[in-house]
Amino acid sequence: MMKRASNTIRAGALAALVACSHAHADDAVCGTLESATNGQDGMIALREGESVNFWRGGAVRHGALHVYKDGEVYRVYWQPEGSGDLYVLANESATSARLILTPPRGTKVDTGPGSLPPQKVLSCPAL
Repeated sequence: MMKRASNTIRAGALAALVACSHAHADDAVCGTLESATNGQDGMIALREGESVNFWRGGAVRHGALHVYKDGEVYRVYWQPEGSGDLYVLANESATSARLILTPPRGTKVDTGPGSLPPQKVLSCPAL
């Protein structure tokens, strides 16, 4: 009986830890990048000029992707419409990234390494 109670407590503690970690990760989300052509749940094609919207607090900022290759490394940048700034997508996970203002590195290419699901943005630039 004691072993079962101990396992139940461990399972409960693990569930609480996962719930707290998940809530903490969600608190850091300040916006979303999503495909302008494939809809809210559509995949973002990693190709030059791909239209991608940045949503923050109910407002949208239109932009486009730019893809660079440096050796075997692809770097994907988002550029807000009407701006010269480029923000690299620094992936935190398969579904989240940070937007970091930085000059491009590598050689511009037409297509990148596939596609990404919509991205939760964890560091939002002042646009």
